[in-house]
Amino acid sequence: MPHRSRLSTILIDVPAAEAEAATAFWSRALGVETVSEPGEPQFTGLVGALPGLTLAVQAIDGDARYHVDFETDDLDAETARLVALGAEQIDQWLDCHILRLPGGQLGCVIPRHSDDFDRFAKSWP
Repeated sequence: MPHRSRLSTILIDVPAAEAEAATAFWSRALGVETVSEPGEPQFTGLVGALPGLTLAVQAIDGDARYHVDFETDDLDAETARLVALGAEQIDQWLDCHILRLPGGQLGCVIPRHSDDFDRFAKSWP
């Protein structure tokens, strides 16, 4: 059965102790406002920085890095598609399938959540 997905999010992962300074830097550097999602204090969105995508700072317990999220209407099918392309599933957290992508970056497969999913998603067999 076909499913749909899209690249939805680019996350700037920073050690939790540096998140406030990093968020202030990125907000001023890009000239955008920030917004925190209720119930998810580790994420701070950089509103309007990348039209059609979400750009956010994420406070993590670990080293600084970047990672991307693939939003989909079928987690298992999209994870299998990306694994067939060379990614490796390394973990799962709630509904987030965590992958190591070719080249070493992280990518997460997450459930459909954005208002513009239908506009930007691609269909896969």
